[in-house]
Amino acid sequence: MNKLLIPSAFAAFALFSAPASAELANGAKAPAFDAKGALAGKPFSFSLTQALKKGPVVLYFYPKAFTQGCTLEAHAFAEASDQFKAAGATVVGMSNDDIATLQKFSTEACRDKFAVAAASPAVIKAYDVDLKKPDGVSTGLTKRTSYVIGRNGKIVMVHSDMDYRDHVKMTLAAVRKLKG
Repeated sequence: MNKLLIPSAFAAFALFSAPASAELANGAKAPAFDAKGALAGKPFSFSLTQALKKGPVVLYFYPKAFTQGCTLEAHAFAEASDQFKAAGATVVGMSNDDIATLQKFSTEACRDKFAVAAASPAVIKAYDVDLKKPDGVSTGLTKRTSYVIGRNGKIVMVHSDMDYRDHVKMTLAAVRKLKG
């Protein structure tokens, strides 16, 4: 039986560890959208247009709530939330999870520090974050891609990598550069 598990585990690792690419480039206009989600376990409505009126937005897509990498990434964004606020930025995590899952994730993993929202198929397509299998078929999940969007609605930084570890550092540096 172990012989069967090893190829399956390797295939899953290969699927999710392949570098992802983001089609939206620096300088591109970020597609506007509205989404339902959760903040501190409560229902939350997010409008990119409204959020940009307050300052830059860090829009980070993650594959699935409560998976190891996504939970660790949420913890990292939560730990840095005061730094993002000091730089005037709003952080919003996006996945295709349902609202009930997002409500729980916003409290347990995001530690009530920032909102998470449901990425509709239209948003997933607009931001080119559909995580696909090697044969091109959608997994139904999103790529791990972070965008920093300036107040003018233009993308100023994109980082697309299934390894969660550099997303916070890179987005925070981009937000601070906007302020400076």
